[in-house]
Amino acid sequence: VMYIIPKPYKVEEKEGQFLLPYDGVITIDNTCREAYFYAAILKKEIRESAGLSLDIMAEETNNTVISLGLGLADEWKDTKEAYCLEVAPGKIRLAAFDAAGLFMGVQTLRQLIRQGKTVIPCMTVSDHPKISTRGYYLDVTRGRIPKLEELKKFVEKLSFYKINQLQLYIEHSFLFPEHSEVWRDDTPLSAEDILELDRYCNMYQIDLVPSLSSFGHLYKVLRTKSYRYLGEFPEMAKEPFGFVDRMRHHTLNAAEPDALLYAKRMIDRYMELFSSRYFNLCADETFDLGKGRGKAAAEQKGTQSMYLEFVGELCRHVVSKGKIPMLWGDIIRSFPEAARELPKETICLNWGYDANETPDAAKVFAKAGIRQYTCPGVSGWNQLIPLIRNSYENIRRMCDYAITYGAEGVLNTDWGDYGHINHPDFSVAGMIFGAAFSWQGEILPFEEISRQISLVEYEDSSESLVELLAGLPEQGFGWRQAVEYQEKGNGSLEKGMFERTDEDLGKIREVQNELYHRIPGIEKSQRSRVAAYLTGLKGMELFAQAGSLIGEKEFGIKRTEGIRGKALAGMLEEWFYDYKALWRSVSRESELYRIQNVVYWYADFLREFD
Repeated sequence: VMYIIPKPYKVEEKEGQFLLPYDGVITIDNTCREAYFYAAILKKEIRESAGLSLDIMAEETNNTVISLGLGLADEWKDTKEAYCLEVAPGKIRLAAFDAAGLFMGVQTLRQLIRQGKTVIPCMTVSDHPKISTRGYYLDVTRGRIPKLEELKKFVEKLSFYKINQLQLYIEHSFLFPEHSEVWRDDTPLSAEDILELDRYCNMYQIDLVPSLSSFGHLYKVLRTKSYRYLGEFPEMAKEPFGFVDRMRHHTLNAAEPDALLYAKRMIDRYMELFSSRYFNLCADETFDLGKGRGKAAAEQKGTQSMYLEFVGELCRHVVSKGKIPMLWGDIIRSFPEAARELPKETICLNWGYDANETPDAAKVFAKAGIRQYTCPGVSGWNQLIPLIRNSYENIRRMCDYAITYGAEGVLNTDWGDYGHINHPDFSVAGMIFGAAFSWQGEILPFEEISRQISLVEYEDSSESLVELLAGLPEQGFGWRQAVEYQEKGNGSLEKGMFERTDEDLGKIREVQNELYHRIPGIEKSQRSRVAAYLTGLKGMELFAQAGSLIGEKEFGIKRTEGIRGKALAGMLEEWFYDYKALWRSVSRESELYRIQNVVYWYADFLREFD
């Protein structure tokens, strides 16, 4: 069985096999300037998967065994990213109408070679997407900023599964000139980083869309001495840092004229680094709007009018620069008819992350005639390891709603609430769910798509890795609860959190044990990726044990394990040593120190139990 992710529009199986010869040649159509680069990607795949090195030439020879070129029938000319791949006993032909289609076909061929090595069953694949924009949204602000080389590797992986848009969420983690007070204690992305990443994305048929908080979620900006006056509650700048408070406050005061000028200035500076025709203003979760210094204005005109005036002016500003504005749709969905006051080009990003997410918001936007993307999530935030089953349920629904209600795209999100503690590679299964279900809109059963991902992505011969990891629990006391207890005390706790600790520990340890037995059946090159999960599992186990001690202290729940606080504190510190090494292998220092503050607080706290 050969898996292709995403599942193509049409596959016709044929008799026979194609045997990849050691002295074969890849021939390219030199009228397509990108064809050589795509052939080089294919050549690398063949070398790594099959151990063969094929030459690339610009004209047919007797040894041509793979040909890449333009020349798809005119009936496909208006079908974006269409291609036709024919695998015959003696030759593989890939044809497309344009470079984008050729690239998508190369990615399909790479997947076949990765699985079959030198033996590919004969078939004809005719393919094109049903949803034109299939994106991924990565938070590079609230905890973790990946190294540039890791972002490039991620771009390659996104393109392998035919994702064609990437957005990086920025609040304070970009090095704006004359803005050092905002980013001085961080390791921000620079203009050179963005310019290089934009170039790299273009090579891989990915649109790198700028995304910048311009209204709400300006925690670090509005805590500085220079800019706090722009916010609704400047006095909050004196409060100590908190992961919890960072999610809830710090909105620009729309009644302050300088706030609009500030937002426009940042947009202009950031926009010029990107080749994309889009700009995401964010403008979500403006919780404080009209509740502080803007209260008088809110009493006079209402918060809805304040929001629309501010966002409308930003959208018009973006349009005046020749770009298409985007914004998150959580505020506007409560009064969608008012979206007519925004420029007609505006795209609302309709997000919803529940496993049982309803179509209500998609219906509202569709009925109002608002351009929209549906935006599910990989369910990794606040978790050491993402909730894979939750992400599947959420993503499949939101991709279905995109088709049903005519959304222009799907933007799958990976947020960093509470420090972005989960290792970035752990979100890959969720990313692939989004890629798979947003191509043709066909939803495969969880068991089927998890088998495919296990084999194609992790080269797991048992095809069971993803389903194993999906068996992890949403912890009663995990990272999120640990952060909230440290910052807010026992007022954040409920007894039920701790009554399931034994069950959580049992499931975590069961997965740990099974994972050790899976590793021998995984290709050597992928084993270090899978072994990284052992670090995440150990952290889950330790925080569950910490929760057991806290449950006894706060609610008198009898513990079934006799581990002492001092011993657990030492284990937590030793685990964090390994965790830091894993973090630094792919990410800049960014806010690792904030996570360290939480972990060491618990180590000190646990020692008080003895």
